[in-house]
Order: sequence, then C-alpha cells, then structure tokens
Amino acid sequence: MEGEDNRLSTTALAKKLNIPVQQLFATLKDYGWIQRAGDTWVLTPKGEFEGGSYQQSRRFGRYIVWPERLDHHPLLAAIESNQRITAASMCRYYPRLHARQINRALAELGLQHHSLLGWELTPLGRTLGGQQEESANSGAFYVTWPHEIIDHPVIHRELTRQSDQIQPPEPVGTESEPDLFASAARSSVSCDGIDGHRLQTTLETRVCNWLYLAQLAHAYQRPLPTEELVYADFYVPEGSVYIDCWDEDIPAQELSGKLHRRELYRDFKLRHLEINARDVDQLDEVLGRGLLAFGLRW
Repeated sequence: MEGEDNRLSTTALAKKLNIPVQQLFATLKDYGWIQRAGDTWVLTPKGEFEGGSYQQSRRFGRYIVWPERLDHHPLLAAIESNQRITAASMCRYYPRLHARQINRALAELGLQHHSLLGWELTPLGRTLGGQQEESANSGAFYVTWPHEIIDHPVIHRELTRQSDQIQPPEPVGTESEPDLFASAARSSVSCDGIDGHRLQTTLETRVCNWLYLAQLAHAYQRPLPTEELVYADFYVPEGSVYIDCWDEDIPAQELSGKLHRRELYRDFKLRHLEINARDVDQLDEVLGRGLLAFGLRW
C-alpha cells in the first residue's frame, strides 16, 4: 500500500515494477536488502541505506516500505519480468524443495504429466502459460512457465504447504510482513497428507506425500497377511511392498512392535522397506531405490 509520504510496500513496489511479487522479495533478499527473521522479513543495514523503513498497520502489523523512487533504481529496473522459468529455477522461491518435487507437485495439480519422453504439458497447464520444450542435448521433454506462475495462489499455496512440511517452521517473530512467502498457518507442522491421510509423524507425512506424488497407490496402517493382527505403516499393492517408518526416539512399546513386525516380514518372506529419520531428505534415493529393487518404477 502507499502511505502519506508516498512510500510503497514491497507488494506495491512489485506492481509498479510490473514483476511478480515473490520475484521481488527473492531479489531483495539476494541483494542483501532484506532477510528472514522467523516468520517475517526485516531490513538489513544495506536495505536501510537504500531507503527502506517500517510502517505500522492495524491489519498487517509492522511491514517494510520503500521510497517510490526505487522504481528507477538500476538494480531493480534491470529485473526481467518476461523470463520463462522451469521447475529447477522455481527452487529459488522454495529452497526446501528439489526440482523433482516441484515437477511432481505441478503434475499433481494437473498442469503436466510424466511420460517416457519426460514432462509433458497438459491442456490445463497451457491455460496458465506453460510451453512444451525439448532438451537440445538429451531430447527429453520439459515445460517452461511464465514468471508470473509463482504468484498463482493455488500453486503458491501447494508449494508452500509442501515446503513447510520438510522441517518445522521457524519461530514466529514479533513483526508480520504481509508477503506471499509466508504460509497461512505456520504454527505447527501439518500431519495431513496431500492425499487426505491423517499421519502421526513428520516422517510418515513425508513418505505418504512422496508415494502420492510418485503416483503409487498406497494404504496407511495396513494389516499384514498374518493371523496375528499387526499393522504396517504403509502398503504399496503394486509389488506387495510394506513400508515402516523408524523415527528417532521411538517409545519402548512401539519399538518392540516394530521389531516384532521385522520378524514377521522375515518369517513370512514379505517384501518390506524401512525408512529411517535420517532418510527424510533423501527419499528419492532411499525409498525410490528400494522400490526399484522390487521392480516398481516411479
């Protein structure tokens, strides 16, 4: 918003520069003008030197404003708003996510789909400005998007939710900058899977989301095919693979149950995988490789 002294919020400045809001936030961070402090953006000494200050709002609390003349600043004027971006370049705005996670999220939203040729654009993706591209080196298909895609409310909401599930949100600060990087609710890590499963731990949530985005049908808390009623954390019917999540500091009673399941898997020669807490940031390597060993491609 524009104050009485003709100062602009970061959002208003982005509109005046005719660039996506998140692109401006990321650029100001790259330039060292602003930085994260918990759940809010704060000015650095360099940002204050460039004329940044704070303004108080009853609705938003304290947020950063800039002098209107910054729209002629050579660094900001040089920002290209017409560049096309890929899933890999979108990682700049969602640094906790890998390009493959963003690609799968876009596919889950119906904007593209994976084939033997690579990532192929769908009619819905085309309505959002997606363009089909082909790698000159490998011939693999991929999709490029207009930079404005990062401000699309549905895409931003979904990528923010997945990003927030990767690690607990940072402590909330005392100020609140009204920007599009912030999640609508960051007070706790959600244990709701993308597919609607209600999970018990962060590790289970990450595994569930990975299976869903890999388009692998799976059950949660599935009984083993034994007379004794014992439940696996996950079951992938294609390939008949059971998956258990081993978090850190497992209570003694639960640990005993997991060890008993391990014996049942061995005695009944059941296919199974164990995912440990240390594997949470490398599920493609650990879970993907484990499923591939059982003949499942994703």
